[in-house]
Amino acid sequence: MTETLPDLAVDQERFRRALAVHAAGVVVITARNESAPVGLTATSFTSVSLEPPLVSFYVDQSSTTWPWMRAADHFVVNILASDQAELAARFARRSIDRFAAPTRWVSGPLGAPLLQDVSAHLFCRPHDTIAVGDHVLVIGLVTGVGVREAAGPLLYHRGRFGDFTPHGEGR
Repeated sequence: MTETLPDLAVDQERFRRALAVHAAGVVVITARNESAPVGLTATSFTSVSLEPPLVSFYVDQSSTTWPWMRAADHFVVNILASDQAELAARFARRSIDRFAAPTRWVSGPLGAPLLQDVSAHLFCRPHDTIAVGDHVLVIGLVTGVGVREAAGPLLYHRGRFGDFTPHGEGR
Protein backbone atom coordinates (compact mmCIF):
# COMPACT_ATOMS: atom_id res chain seq x y z
CA MET A 1 0.00 0.00 0.00
CA THR A 2 1.22 3.49 -0.81
CA GLU A 3 2.07 5.64 2.18
CA THR A 4 0.04 8.84 2.37
CA LEU A 5 2.02 12.04 2.73
CA PRO A 6 -0.35 14.59 4.30
CA ASP A 7 1.76 17.58 3.33
CA LEU A 8 1.39 16.59 -0.34
CA ALA A 9 -2.40 16.09 -0.34
CA VAL A 10 -4.45 18.70 -2.17
CA ASP A 11 -6.83 20.79 -0.08
CA GLN A 12 -10.56 19.92 -0.06
CA GLU A 13 -11.69 22.92 -2.08
CA ARG A 14 -9.25 22.29 -4.94
CA PHE A 15 -10.13 18.60 -4.88
CA ARG A 16 -13.87 19.39 -5.12
CA ARG A 17 -13.32 21.83 -8.00
CA ALA A 18 -11.37 19.20 -9.95
CA LEU A 19 -13.98 16.48 -9.35
CA ALA A 20 -16.81 18.84 -10.36
CA VAL A 21 -15.77 18.58 -14.01
CA HIS A 22 -16.39 14.81 -13.94
CA ALA A 23 -19.96 13.97 -14.94
CA ALA A 24 -21.54 11.22 -12.86
CA GLY A 25 -24.76 9.28 -13.09
CA VAL A 26 -27.32 9.85 -10.33
CA VAL A 27 -29.11 7.19 -8.30
CA VAL A 28 -31.27 7.09 -5.22
CA ILE A 29 -30.63 4.15 -2.90
CA THR A 30 -33.74 3.06 -0.99
CA ALA A 31 -34.37 0.54 1.76
CA ARG A 32 -36.90 -0.12 4.50
CA ASN A 33 -35.90 -0.06 8.14
CA GLU A 34 -38.09 -1.58 10.85
CA SER A 35 -40.73 1.14 10.63
CA ALA A 36 -40.21 3.43 7.65
CA PRO A 37 -38.61 3.78 4.21
CA VAL A 38 -35.17 5.40 3.97
CA GLY A 39 -33.23 6.72 1.00
CA LEU A 40 -30.34 8.86 -0.15
CA THR A 41 -28.92 10.31 -3.37
CA ALA A 42 -25.58 8.99 -4.63
CA THR A 43 -23.39 10.06 -7.54
CA SER A 44 -20.67 7.55 -6.70
CA PHE A 45 -22.58 4.54 -8.06
CA THR A 46 -20.73 2.08 -10.32
CA SER A 47 -20.72 -1.50 -11.49
CA VAL A 48 -18.06 -3.66 -9.86
CA SER A 49 -18.31 -7.19 -11.26
CA LEU A 50 -20.33 -9.28 -13.71
CA GLU A 51 -19.61 -12.59 -11.96
CA PRO A 52 -21.01 -12.29 -9.41
CA PRO A 53 -23.11 -9.23 -10.36
CA LEU A 54 -21.92 -6.52 -7.95
CA VAL A 55 -22.48 -2.76 -7.77
CA SER A 56 -21.18 -0.15 -5.34
CA PHE A 57 -21.72 3.34 -4.01
CA TYR A 58 -20.19 5.49 -1.28
CA VAL A 59 -22.04 7.10 1.61
CA ASP A 60 -20.68 9.72 3.99
CA GLN A 61 -20.00 8.24 7.44
CA SER A 62 -21.80 11.24 8.98
CA SER A 63 -25.00 10.49 7.03
CA THR A 64 -28.02 10.29 9.31
CA THR A 65 -29.64 7.87 6.84
CA TRP A 66 -26.72 5.41 6.72
CA PRO A 67 -27.31 3.74 10.14
CA TRP A 68 -30.90 2.90 9.10
CA MET A 69 -29.85 1.71 5.66
CA ARG A 70 -26.94 -0.36 7.02
CA ALA A 71 -29.38 -2.43 9.09
CA ALA A 72 -31.54 -3.36 6.06
CA ASP A 73 -31.29 -6.86 4.57
CA HIS A 74 -31.76 -5.50 1.02
CA PHE A 75 -31.80 -2.23 -0.87
CA VAL A 76 -32.79 -0.89 -4.27
CA VAL A 77 -30.69 1.24 -6.59
CA ASN A 78 -33.09 3.56 -8.42
CA ILE A 79 -31.26 4.83 -11.54
CA LEU A 80 -32.77 8.25 -12.17
CA ALA A 81 -34.08 9.49 -15.51
CA SER A 82 -33.11 12.83 -17.01
CA ASP A 83 -36.30 14.55 -15.83
CA GLN A 84 -35.82 13.59 -12.15
CA ALA A 85 -33.41 16.30 -10.95
CA GLU A 86 -35.94 17.48 -8.37
CA LEU A 87 -36.19 13.94 -6.97
CA ALA A 88 -32.40 13.68 -6.72
CA ALA A 89 -32.24 17.00 -4.88
CA ARG A 90 -35.04 15.93 -2.52
CA PHE A 91 -33.19 12.74 -1.49
CA ALA A 92 -29.99 14.74 -0.96
CA ARG A 93 -31.67 17.09 1.57
CA ARG A 94 -31.58 16.56 5.31
CA SER A 95 -34.43 16.75 7.81
CA ILE A 96 -37.34 16.23 5.41
CA ASP A 97 -39.67 13.34 4.70
CA ARG A 98 -38.16 12.26 1.38
CA PHE A 99 -41.04 9.86 0.69
CA ALA A 100 -43.87 12.39 1.17
CA ALA A 101 -45.62 13.90 -1.87
CA PRO A 102 -44.55 14.76 -4.49
CA THR A 103 -42.32 11.63 -4.33
CA ARG A 104 -44.05 8.79 -6.19
CA TRP A 105 -43.13 5.30 -5.02
CA VAL A 106 -44.48 1.85 -4.33
CA SER A 107 -43.32 -0.88 -2.00
CA GLY A 108 -41.17 -3.44 -3.84
CA PRO A 109 -41.41 -7.24 -3.63
CA LEU A 110 -39.29 -7.36 -0.45
CA GLY A 111 -40.58 -4.08 1.01
CA ALA A 112 -37.93 -1.59 -0.15
CA PRO A 113 -39.35 1.49 -1.89
CA LEU A 114 -39.33 1.57 -5.69
CA LEU A 115 -39.30 5.11 -7.03
CA GLN A 116 -41.60 5.49 -10.01
CA ASP A 117 -40.59 6.53 -13.53
CA VAL A 118 -36.87 5.82 -13.00
CA SER A 119 -34.69 4.39 -15.78
CA ALA A 120 -34.01 1.16 -13.87
CA HIS A 121 -34.27 -0.61 -10.52
CA LEU A 122 -31.48 -2.86 -9.26
CA PHE A 123 -32.55 -5.10 -6.37
CA CYS A 124 -29.57 -5.81 -4.12
CA ARG A 125 -28.50 -7.71 -1.03
CA PRO A 126 -25.64 -6.25 1.04
CA HIS A 127 -22.39 -7.95 0.02
CA ASP A 128 -19.71 -5.94 1.84
CA THR A 129 -18.94 -2.55 3.39
CA ILE A 130 -15.51 -0.99 3.77
CA ALA A 131 -14.61 2.22 5.61
CA VAL A 132 -12.63 4.42 3.20
CA GLY A 133 -11.59 7.86 4.45
CA ASP A 134 -14.68 9.77 5.58
CA HIS A 135 -17.00 7.50 3.58
CA VAL A 136 -18.23 3.90 3.57
CA LEU A 137 -17.96 1.86 0.38
CA VAL A 138 -21.14 -0.21 0.07
CA ILE A 139 -21.08 -3.21 -2.26
CA GLY A 140 -24.33 -4.91 -3.22
CA LEU A 141 -25.08 -8.24 -4.89
CA VAL A 142 -27.64 -7.63 -7.63
CA THR A 143 -30.49 -10.15 -7.30
CA GLY A 144 -32.94 -8.64 -9.80
CA VAL A 145 -33.43 -5.78 -12.26
CA GLY A 146 -36.20 -3.79 -13.89
CA VAL A 147 -35.39 -1.52 -16.86
CA ARG A 148 -37.37 1.23 -18.59
CA GLU A 149 -35.08 1.83 -21.55
CA ALA A 150 -36.90 4.80 -23.06
CA ALA A 151 -35.63 7.19 -20.39
CA GLY A 152 -32.33 9.11 -20.71
CA PRO A 153 -29.92 9.40 -17.76
CA LEU A 154 -29.72 12.10 -15.12
CA LEU A 155 -26.16 13.39 -14.69
CA TYR A 156 -24.43 15.45 -12.01
CA HIS A 157 -21.81 17.91 -13.29
CA ARG A 158 -20.31 21.09 -11.82
CA GLY A 159 -22.69 20.92 -8.87
CA ARG A 160 -25.83 20.73 -11.00
CA PHE A 161 -28.14 18.05 -12.37
CA GLY A 162 -28.68 17.75 -16.12
CA ASP A 163 -29.35 15.43 -19.00
CA PHE A 164 -27.20 13.91 -21.74
CA THR A 165 -27.23 14.25 -25.52
CA PRO A 166 -25.02 11.76 -27.35
CA HIS A 167 -22.66 12.99 -30.10
CA GLY A 168 -24.21 12.80 -33.53
CA GLU A 169 -27.78 12.91 -32.28
CA GLY A 170 -30.01 15.19 -34.32
CA ARG A 171 -27.55 15.40 -37.22
